[in-house]
Amino acid sequence: MTAFIAANMAPIMFASLVIVLLLGYPVAFALAFNGLAWGVVGIALGLFQPTFFQALPDRIFGVMDNETLLAIPFFTFMGLILERSGMAEELLDTIGQLFGPVRGGLAYAVILVGALLAATTGVVAASVIAMGLISLPIMLRYGYDRRLASGVIAASGTLAQIIPPSLVLIVMADQLGKSVGDMYEGAIVPGLVLSSFYLLYVLGMTLIYPNAAPALPKEFRTLRGGRLLWRIVVALIPPLVLIFLVLGTIFIGLATPTEGGAMGAVGALVLAALKRRLTWSVVRQALDSTTKLSAFVLFILIGSRVFSLTFFGVDGHVWVESLLTNLPGGQVGFLVVVNLLVFVLAFFLDFFELAFIVVPLVGPAADHLGIDLIWFGVLLGINMQTAFMHPPFGFSLFYLRSVAARDPYKDRVTGAVTAPITTGQIYWGAVPFVLIQVLMISVTIAFPGMVTRYKAGEIHIDSSKIQIQAPDFGTGQPDFGTGAQPNFGTTPAPAQPPSGSDQGPNFGTPAPQSAPSTEPAAPNFGTQPSGQ
Repeated sequence: MTAFIAANMAPIMFASLVIVLLLGYPVAFALAFNGLAWGVVGIALGLFQPTFFQALPDRIFGVMDNETLLAIPFFTFMGLILERSGMAEELLDTIGQLFGPVRGGLAYAVILVGALLAATTGVVAASVIAMGLISLPIMLRYGYDRRLASGVIAASGTLAQIIPPSLVLIVMADQLGKSVGDMYEGAIVPGLVLSSFYLLYVLGMTLIYPNAAPALPKEFRTLRGGRLLWRIVVALIPPLVLIFLVLGTIFIGLATPTEGGAMGAVGALVLAALKRRLTWSVVRQALDSTTKLSAFVLFILIGSRVFSLTFFGVDGHVWVESLLTNLPGGQVGFLVVVNLLVFVLAFFLDFFELAFIVVPLVGPAADHLGIDLIWFGVLLGINMQTAFMHPPFGFSLFYLRSVAARDPYKDRVTGAVTAPITTGQIYWGAVPFVLIQVLMISVTIAFPGMVTRYKAGEIHIDSSKIQIQAPDFGTGQPDFGTGAQPNFGTTPAPAQPPSGSDQGPNFGTPAPQSAPSTEPAAPNFGTQPSGQ
């Protein structure tokens, strides 16, 4: 039995971690407990020495010393301040008026605002709650299908997972050892393409089921012409300025992601102050939530460091790499298996837990197979979006459930009694968008150039084509070792080479006698100058 445990320590560790997580223990403590407990077993079995754990303090301090992770509290604080600044309400009202005459106009507005909020806040909860509070009552008021309305709001909020400045992309870059800026640049096009797929789905629904998303009645379209145009410009300027302040400075190299996050946090405070929404209560609530989320992330990361130390000590990384790299199909087989694994685990784990547990295990195998890690990270980020949309544990569905009416209520505009949205309608509304996200994974695999465009500005040097050419000292071949031995310091004969000759350099051999010439002498390495 002891020999069996020693030979299979890595798979036993992984299985025990899954069991402890399924029992409901907090992820951070489950990781740390498994790492320490199996570390003691490994020492007892002689797999490694007790001194092996002397590396643990350094690994934990490395988490605290990681400047990249500072971007997480900055972007979280920025998103929470913007949630309370009124920007979401103004954007939804303005874009809703713009698309009001079109069937599905409110759904289009929700998707576009979701993309803008994703590019400014990067926080799923803030986007889903804001749009659920503002848009859902309006969509129900004008007769939208409840499943379509709830699905659009929940899915649009999850765009914050893949459109920079996404928190999960920061963690992904840290776990894969890559640049956050490159990860952000690689994720922009897939995020926009996914938003386009959502828009196309709404368009298809309005063509097949026109009554599922009716146009806004004319009497409720209060803005037209120049007033509407002015309102659009005023509503779009603040988020666009903030997007440039955060992402623009990162992409053009003026700021690191951490510095961009800091500027975004300051910009959010200024924007809230200009809208007269900045109060001590708002700042205190934002700081409280930011501290909780940051502590949550750091505790999981510390726990994963403890687990990975023991896991690597028992050659767990070798076991995972050999298991995944020997799959049939090479890179394609590896990608299919890993994406299926992440998709299934997303039913039970959230995106932070997936990023800290799964990515460190599969990242080295992907690198061994020659897969671009930025592309791989973006692909997993798209897949992890489904963790927010999976019934029955999707967090985005929980956020929407928390703000959607549970009982019949009287509409404040029309005065009509409106039926509530059931949990089943929220779940069924999410299913088509989960399928769209799966389609996006396939598209990203089929067209990797959407992500690898981040390499466009790189300078590539092929080391196999580098040539080093020695200086040309004439057409003749140098004399290496023929004739007399090199003459270091002795006086040569005071003769010059014949005019027009192309002799090679003279490394110490006596120069031939010839008539004086006006041509320059051949190079003389190491001999004394003639006494002419």
